[in-house]
Amino acid sequence: MKRPILIHPDPRLKKLCAEVDDVSDDLRVLAADMLETMYEAPGIGLAAPQIGVLSRLIVLDCVKEEDGPPRPLVMVNPRVLASSDERNVYEEGCLSIPDQYAEVERPKVVDVEWMDLNGALQKETFDGLWATCVQHEIDHLDGKLFIDYLGAMKRQMITRKMVKLKKERAREKA
Repeated sequence: MKRPILIHPDPRLKKLCAEVDDVSDDLRVLAADMLETMYEAPGIGLAAPQIGVLSRLIVLDCVKEEDGPPRPLVMVNPRVLASSDERNVYEEGCLSIPDQYAEVERPKVVDVEWMDLNGALQKETFDGLWATCVQHEIDHLDGKLFIDYLGAMKRQMITRKMVKLKKERAREKA
């Protein structure tokens, strides 16, 4: 089931998310809903707080090739174990900050550990776009948005645009 995505500014997007204690059927349904929501948006990543659930759960799929098989990843309690000194700059966007993009510098390679939907511990090294995406989504779990990496003026400008967008959407629904 597709879920509504929260739009910045929303206080839930700035909250620290709670660890997930166990992998339940409810969590599996939530993960499936998040993947459906992400793909339909369309996006390459989505964190639980973006749909109002303050749990440490993210989904991502950075396969960009049209004929490439999808590679949906669901990560419960993900954490970065190590990151490279080498940096990468990507133009990032966010489903909670629609149609706004900015260059963000992050480590180029990260080692990430998480629990899968079977409760098994997983580890993988991510590079390039996958590394950027997983770091962006983990930031959401810590109440951090990509615009927090920008200067104050640019951040305020984007926030004002989002406030205006939310007002326009509210008028459309009324």
